[in-house]
Amino acid sequence: MHAYQESSETLCLGVAMKLEAQWIVGFVDGEGCFHISINKNETMTSGYQVLPEFTVVQHEQDVKVLHALKAYFGCGVVRVNRKDKTSTRMAYRVRNFKHLLDIISPFFLEHQLKTQKHVEFRKFRKVLLLMDKGQHLKEEGLEEIRGIVKQMNRKKNG
Repeated sequence: MHAYQESSETLCLGVAMKLEAQWIVGFVDGEGCFHISINKNETMTSGYQVLPEFTVVQHEQDVKVLHALKAYFGCGVVRVNRKDKTSTRMAYRVRNFKHLLDIISPFFLEHQLKTQKHVEFRKFRKVLLLMDKGQHLKEEGLEEIRGIVKQMNRKKNG
């Protein structure tokens, strides 16, 4: 049993929105991001904090899709990502480690991404698994994570 729902109908801004797994896969292939940041933090055992994040960004006019993703997965937040004089970009974000490990990761294992984002997800998941074993708290584990992060989300020149 997965924490996410196989199909989700969300009433958002008066519009019923039903999401299905393969639609989510296609949407995340185009609009999603699996990101790991490593920040210096003296209060942490290793002196660094490893922060995994899954994000999907949309223009504010399509915020209902982000709320539907939140309802589907049952975790995360929808917040302003960037605002300027002419537009506002909204983001669905999942940063909670257990939610990433137990909800987001199993979903994308079961429903595989179709683009290069699948490779990024695999790297992201590898970091989650290392963190789950406490490797981010050890110097050698942190170095392994750094090596993976350096290979993530790199623009390919064609």
